[in-house]
Amino acid sequence: MATIGFIGLGNMGGPMARNLIKAGHKLKVYDLRPEAVQYLAQAGAKACQSIREAASGMEFVVSMVPTGKESREVYLGPEGALAAAAKGTVLLDCSTIDVETARAVAKAASEAGFEMLDAPVSGGQMGAEAGTLTFMCGGSSATFAKARPILEGMGRTIVHAGGPGNGQAAKICNNMMAAINMIGTCEAFVLAEKLGLDKQVLFDIVSKSSGSSFQLTNYCPVPGPVPTTPANRGYQPGFAAKLMWKDLRLAQDAARQTGAATPMGAQAQALMALFANAGNADMDFSGIIQMIRGKA
Repeated sequence: MATIGFIGLGNMGGPMARNLIKAGHKLKVYDLRPEAVQYLAQAGAKACQSIREAASGMEFVVSMVPTGKESREVYLGPEGALAAAAKGTVLLDCSTIDVETARAVAKAASEAGFEMLDAPVSGGQMGAEAGTLTFMCGGSSATFAKARPILEGMGRTIVHAGGPGNGQAAKICNNMMAAINMIGTCEAFVLAEKLGLDKQVLFDIVSKSSGSSFQLTNYCPVPGPVPTTPANRGYQPGFAAKLMWKDLRLAQDAARQTGAATPMGAQAQALMALFANAGNADMDFSGIIQMIRGKA
């Protein structure tokens, strides 16, 4: 079993760290919120007071923070992981951040003598808690092989997407597709309601037809057809609208930088912005169906 410094213990990072403890790894943990650190300490981790303390003397450092700014601080700051970790430590940034930052941090890590993967996840809080996340990894094949046993303690599907930054590229493309698909699914259910078509009947038909998708069969935005979805608990996340909005912004930033045409992605970003800014930022992103109905 490995020794791991885990930095960032929020809605995703906390459950991920707990699953590593359950898998038998020894963890040191740090978060800006002392209560999050203490919760993991009660689960068996060693509580730390700084990034430096959490990263020192570990075989692996795993981070799960909100944005590229925080990732730079975790790794490149004067008290960050590159300054504190022993040479040979493998660095795994599971945050969803912009591709440019991921590649810049990976370059700095390599120049400092560290191996690093950007390894963002898909699966939301439910996947983090269940240990069924999908990891999309950017970095060398050798680093990916070293990191895989650690990632398998937190996820079910572990994919090597290519070189540095390619994990982030895969993540923003995936989430742009997920948002577009969810909005279309919501529109179809609202149209069916107005036409007098029962939601269960629509689900039974479409789930076996050409309109089927992961969003429909696993994340259905109306209560009933899929009992485990956020729609059945008042649209509590799940995957919060503010996080989907963030990922859509990252996708649009990348589209502008590369000259890619993403008109549907741009529209999805605009709609998610409207939904989040209308007081729904902490609601599951599938709750956008309420806005499409005119109720949010």
